Amino acid sequence: MQTEIIIAGFGGQGILFAGQLLAYAAMDNGLETTWIPSYGPEMRGGTANCTVIIADEEIGSPVVRNPQVAIVMNRPSLDKYEPLVKPGGLLVVNSSIIDRTPERKDIQAALVPANDIAEQLGDRRMANMVMLGAFLANLPVLSIEAIEKALQEHLPERHHKLLPKNYQALREGARYLAEKV
Repeated sequence: MQTEIIIAGFGGQGILFAGQLLAYAAMDNGLETTWIPSYGPEMRGGTANCTVIIADEEIGSPVVRNPQVAIVMNRPSLDKYEPLVKPGGLLVVNSSIIDRTPERKDIQAALVPANDIAEQLGDRRMANMVMLGAFLANLPVLSIEAIEKALQEHLPERHHKLLPKNYQALREGARYLAEKV
């Protein structure tokens, strides 16, 4: 099993953190993993994406041209990565701020109003965790519990007060899609 994931959006949306969290959870569960961040020179508002590979055997190359999964948080990321997802793959779209639906019919698209859900939870910064939960509900390469454990173990102590909100956001993202099916 090897799953290649691209997470993309604007800087400040927690793109790199979500990818790093996936990689930590995979590593903590004895899986092979890579995490490659990429971002523009801007602090916030520029482009940000990362590539995560999770596998049960050695990873040959960290380079991903056609991911099995793309999690896109903004319109430019949808425009860029939708054409690259492998046929039969998964595209998770933040429908709160993306004003178009995916056009491809050979992939599964999951539309998640991540910003709206995060705001209902009381913290718009949790949209990345909502998207991660939605992704794992569609393709459970790791369990929600594995992500929660990775948060507990790898989030700096000064941010542990945010753990309950992160857990809730993960579960709400997963629940949202479960109710849509």
